[in-house]
Amino acid sequence: MSAIEVILVDHLDRPTGKMEKLEVHEKGLLHRAVTVYVFNSRQELLLQRRASDKYHCGGLWSNTCCGHPYPHESTRDAAERRLREEMGMTVSLTPMFELSYNLPLSNGLTEHEYGHVFFAVSDRLPQLNPQEADAFDYRSLATIEQQMQQQPQQFTPWFLHTFPRIPAHLDAFPA
Repeated sequence: MSAIEVILVDHLDRPTGKMEKLEVHEKGLLHRAVTVYVFNSRQELLLQRRASDKYHCGGLWSNTCCGHPYPHESTRDAAERRLREEMGMTVSLTPMFELSYNLPLSNGLTEHEYGHVFFAVSDRLPQLNPQEADAFDYRSLATIEQQMQQQPQQFTPWFLHTFPRIPAHLDAFPA
């Protein structure tokens, strides 16, 4: 993995510095992140299965895409960039909510993030970047919820943590 820097933040999302991404995850430091949820016109969520050789959570199903703003990059610009990089999609994003979590990963890394969550609507099929994702699927929220209850090990920790908040915000989404 190349030396990509991320933005360290306090609990109110105020920048406190920057650090290399892998080091931040090794030390479990709070940093800024973006998460995108793309829904189709039937309100099905576009999921991706992370590429099996990702440095963490490879082969697990997750939200449409996620990532980290570069220093001096806005959260919206970062979310749009990651959607293009991972899924080959360009759509209009709506900022929906923010949240913070501190979740251990299976390989000794920690996702301690202050996340900015964006929603979008598109019926287009993604063009996957194979370095990022190896499969996709549009699924109903009820199907995802059932699958999470039956086989939570198939999903990323942050998706398991964030997904329960999605239905309430989807009702307020001006799709």
